[in-house]
Amino acid sequence: MTEPAITPPPGCPAHANAAPLYGPRFQTDPGQLYQELRETHGPVAPVELAGGVPAWLVIGYRELQLVTSQPKVFGRDSTRWNMWSRIPADWPLKPMMEPAPSLLYVEGEEHQRRKAAVTDALAGVDPYELKKHCEEIADGLIDEFAGRGEADLVAEYAHRLPLLVLCRLFGLGEDEAPRLISSLLAMLDGGADALAAAQQLLDIMLRLVREKRERPGADVTSWLLAHEAGLSDEEVMRDMRVILIAGHQPSAYWIANAMRLMLTDERFAASLSGGRRSISQALAEALWEDTPTQIFAGRWATRDTQLGGQRIAAGDMVLLGFAGANADPTVRQENGVPAEGNRAYMSFSYGPHSCPFPAQEAAEVIAATAIEVLLDRLPDVQLAAAESALVWRPSAWVRALVALPVAFTPGHALG
Repeated sequence: MTEPAITPPPGCPAHANAAPLYGPRFQTDPGQLYQELRETHGPVAPVELAGGVPAWLVIGYRELQLVTSQPKVFGRDSTRWNMWSRIPADWPLKPMMEPAPSLLYVEGEEHQRRKAAVTDALAGVDPYELKKHCEEIADGLIDEFAGRGEADLVAEYAHRLPLLVLCRLFGLGEDEAPRLISSLLAMLDGGADALAAAQQLLDIMLRLVREKRERPGADVTSWLLAHEAGLSDEEVMRDMRVILIAGHQPSAYWIANAMRLMLTDERFAASLSGGRRSISQALAEALWEDTPTQIFAGRWATRDTQLGGQRIAAGDMVLLGFAGANADPTVRQENGVPAEGNRAYMSFSYGPHSCPFPAQEAAEVIAATAIEVLLDRLPDVQLAAAESALVWRPSAWVRALVALPVAFTPGHALG
């Protein structure tokens, strides 16, 4: 069934010759689409989201730096969007850009206040304790399928491990994990349940905040509530949902995408027999080649302006094309690959609204530990399907496998 098109603003140039960020072709090979957009339009291209919603996609590395570092020209507050009057209340992608008083959308001094609180709270996480938690949780998850000789590393491992780690850091019970995973996926896939899923996540966070206000503990939620910024329960609830989504999805798909690379690319064969340097390389290359958050919504032009040779009207939505920017030839070597050790990828964004550094560190600890423990426990793990048979999620936002089936010699649970 085809969704009815939404009428763009009169004369909106972003809707002319726009490439759809949905459908089988985009789902299967977005990299090819970004290359064609670059050849046809340059570093900023007209695109449309499901339902015919127009936007600009920034796939130039320099242009993306420019957009994310100039909040007075490209603001984060989505109330500026010139399309709101045409967006149906039940539009599935609405949760990703609907105005909300959270860390994601506030600007200026208010954003600095909220980000400082979140950064300080996350900095309170001991990296050694975090690694220990990751190892314990990883071993527990592997115990559940080690004896079978087969597993789906997405559903049974990559999805669950970061969320169980986050539940422990937040002070949430592990029994919340299944509901959190289903809500996160429904929201990001942009299907019929997306709006309800977004609300469910808020409800869980509100209940958590109220519990920690009464009974604080040694966890991120309690540290946020006690921060000198004086955040209200409403502010903490919304910012905790931001941390949950930003902490789980990129980490989960970073693990899965790096494992896919290691299982299908002979350059990383050494990692399957204990080559730790290859794990680090695989994690870095996964961000360059299949970064988990490939597109982020977004920024909104505060005034008419020019960007990458395109005329951007006040109120136009500008999507941050992290995957496209990472593939920009200007940041690649002549052979088309980034230099070894180059960590200048756009996967954590850039500028005032970039991912806080403690969060980046935590994500890397989670991803690296997940792979290390898996390879220690299942050293002969191999892909149990043809690489061409792997299916990617139908999302405009994330580059994520639906499943990663593997086989290995059955082993004993550690208990």
